[in-house]
Amino acid sequence: MAHRYELFGTLPDGTPVHRWTLERAGVRARVLTYGGIVQSVEVPDRWGSPRSSEAESGGGRVVDVVLGFPDLAGYLAHPEPYFGALVGRYANRIAGGVFVLDGQKYPLARNNAPNCLHGGVQGFDKRVWDAEPVEHGVRLSRVSPDGEEGFPGRLEISATYTLDAAGALRIAYEAVTDAPTVINLTNHTYWNVSGHASGSAAGHELRIDASRYTPVDADLIPTGVEPVASTRFDFRTERKVGVEYDHNFVLDKGRTVDSVAVAELYDPASGRFVTVATTEPGLQLYTADHLGEPFGPGHGVALETQHFPDSPNRPEFPSTELRPGDTFRSETVFGFGVRE
Repeated sequence: MAHRYELFGTLPDGTPVHRWTLERAGVRARVLTYGGIVQSVEVPDRWGSPRSSEAESGGGRVVDVVLGFPDLAGYLAHPEPYFGALVGRYANRIAGGVFVLDGQKYPLARNNAPNCLHGGVQGFDKRVWDAEPVEHGVRLSRVSPDGEEGFPGRLEISATYTLDAAGALRIAYEAVTDAPTVINLTNHTYWNVSGHASGSAAGHELRIDASRYTPVDADLIPTGVEPVASTRFDFRTERKVGVEYDHNFVLDKGRTVDSVAVAELYDPASGRFVTVATTEPGLQLYTADHLGEPFGPGHGVALETQHFPDSPNRPEFPSTELRPGDTFRSETVFGFGVRE
């Protein structure tokens, strides 16, 4: 079965939330209509296939590699880590909670004082999306009204989640607007390829195809662009990811029409890895150093493909402007495999 859906829970106001299950090529992914959340992704390790007798009998060969919760109450109780969520209208930070577009100033919520983070207090991650089936997946859509969280323009947006023939999870975004606005979308999944209940992911090995990054000030706002050479930000050769990262990497490929492979996160113990391909010019590495119960600091690694933080206030960065008559398109693909 390519996909199915079921009631996952009900919000306090009575709005139903559904869970869509996608299965293909030995991978099972679950997506919620609440926040576009990737609730789980189940993949095998080097010793077992997802349909082996050992796996079916509880041999532990197939695990969920995404941090998440078994019920809606878990997500409502832990909103700020953005577990698995579709983040927007502007992912990452906008300095001072304000930007200027075409000479007009737009004040935003300062929900990460003094900045606006991930779209504000009620961003895309806290909205219920409409859902319809597509081949091998589900298409989520909603209208973000003019002025929502302070952002201009009525934005019609969709996010399509599919599993391809190799079992890779593909997320494709599209949006149009009726007035000039800014847009920056990402998926905020925390990956732990040892398994979501396995503890710290600090020993995972990471590669990022980025020769530069954006150093930040005390408020995590970029101060410019610097080379990664001879710094702890040099992941051009695979090495342990470690801790204390919440930084944007300037991908060598730049912004592209088609997705290009840019990163890989590998667990030596199980042999599992997740690859990242994207059309986006940046990748935010966040090592989740402040996660609390039921997880702990560093239990997951977020690889957020996106434009750079504070781009609306930084004309030297790739533009995040969207204007009437244009279509915003972005795609990210998470692939899964094992090393023998």
